[in-house]
Amino acid sequence: MTIITQQKNVLVFIEQTNNKIAEVSLELVGKAQELAQQLNVAVDAVVLGSKMHQDLSLLGHYGCSNIYYIDDKRLAHFTSVPYAKIVVSIIKKYAPQIVLFGATVNGRDLAPRVSSALRCGLTADCTDLQIGSYEFKGEKWDKTLLQIRPAFGGNIIATIVSPESSPSMATVREGVMKMAELDKSRHAKIIEEKCELSDTDFPTQVIEVVRQEKSVNLKAAKIIVAAGIGVTTKESLNLLKELAKTLGAEIGCTRPVVDAGLLGWEHQIGQTGTTVRPNLYIACGISGQLQHTSGMVEAKRIVAINLDPQAPIFKIAHYGIVGDLNDVVAKMIKAYKK
Repeated sequence: MTIITQQKNVLVFIEQTNNKIAEVSLELVGKAQELAQQLNVAVDAVVLGSKMHQDLSLLGHYGCSNIYYIDDKRLAHFTSVPYAKIVVSIIKKYAPQIVLFGATVNGRDLAPRVSSALRCGLTADCTDLQIGSYEFKGEKWDKTLLQIRPAFGGNIIATIVSPESSPSMATVREGVMKMAELDKSRHAKIIEEKCELSDTDFPTQVIEVVRQEKSVNLKAAKIIVAAGIGVTTKESLNLLKELAKTLGAEIGCTRPVVDAGLLGWEHQIGQTGTTVRPNLYIACGISGQLQHTSGMVEAKRIVAINLDPQAPIFKIAHYGIVGDLNDVVAKMIKAYKK
């Protein structure tokens, strides 16, 4: 038996801060385009905010066809309850077949509320999305959403399907999807929706917003020096920091380095950290397990330094150096300065 689902659009929730659209939302629009092309449907977006008309054109340039915009000064800052109620109403009205959220602090708050209200499935922290078929007990679903994410502490990659869920919903990690190319010849239709919520639907109020700039921005880094389990001492780490300073690079690391207390979580790269695509990635003492490499494999150039010539990292590295990282890194610093 084959179940044929109605062809409906892919909807992306657009996150914004001070009217600036979040990068993860633009990344999702790009991925939504890929999915929509396979389904022969369009990409829609839902935006909640205040005085954002001039900023919405950007979404059209990245591939959105329709933008459902709710303009209300009470929506200028994210608040869970009203945002959830409005997104639920938009989904009920336009009935998309797929809804995507960024796996940010706000997205992880909002998506479960929307999922619960609609009584539909939700897969959290996806690292990939694909369109495929699924068969179970004689029933077959064609062109259904395959939601791919790490499971069991990142030890396996699971593919999750919810073919009978309407819509299929997922949150997607920041940085794992490539942003589509900007095309200013593309434009979206802006459909203004009324905010029909009363003041009682706003149980909380944002009094003051305090922002602190990140001390580390791995996503924007052109060069990254990354520490793995082979970096066992603060002396070794300080050497890597010196190399990073010499090259104008950021310091990244694997999860064991964070667990050991040598670096903070904001430096972590991989399935449970940040996904990066630098021009140069120098992997120091990193074995090359999937949990880490999935977050950096798309670097343009990978240099691996490891004592073990059989380390899996050498399979994806463009240049491999077998040796003690303290000796190799010291020589790299000296050579670069010279």
